Amino acid sequence: MAREASIERNTKETQIRLKLNIDGTGRSDINTGIGFFDHMLDGFARHGLFDLSVTCHGDLDVDCHHTIEDIGIALGTALKEALGDKAGLVRYGSCMLPMDETLALCAVDPYFVYDAAFAGQSCGGMDTQMAREFFYAVSYSAMMNLHLKVLYGENDHHKLEAMFKAFAKALDAATRRDARIDGVLSTKGTL
Repeated sequence: MAREASIERNTKETQIRLKLNIDGTGRSDINTGIGFFDHMLDGFARHGLFDLSVTCHGDLDVDCHHTIEDIGIALGTALKEALGDKAGLVRYGSCMLPMDETLALCAVDPYFVYDAAFAGQSCGGMDTQMAREFFYAVSYSAMMNLHLKVLYGENDHHKLEAMFKAFAKALDAATRRDARIDGVLSTKGTL
């Protein structure tokens, strides 16, 4: 059974079309209007081996907030839909990822913890504070735990890129299936 989802999200601030294949090969087609954010989503797809297509027309004349947050909502919704009843999932995944002088940690399973500080207000046209908004939107829309921490680093580009790639690797690990798992891997019987 294919683990895919297509999401359309249309508001007064953004028009988004997003397609996700969890069992992809890392192909992406990203156009958000924010070049640096496109680069982050491309890295997420490539390193998580997800196929991801995102097209967004947002109110970038205001700022990047609505575009990034709403894409996070769409991606989280697609994850939730593509994973279905979550039967057979390994469930937990983590990654400690080095990116030059930066080290980022990501752990996946339903709760949100974020610990990252940036030197500048923006990086490549993307407000650095929007990284938290994006990851929070993904976690609550997907109903998943997400812990992200930049352990150390100096370059904001490297910090952001390490976070997106660590998230990709941890999510890839958490969404793998294991034939030994009968139903949902939970003592409650549900996630």
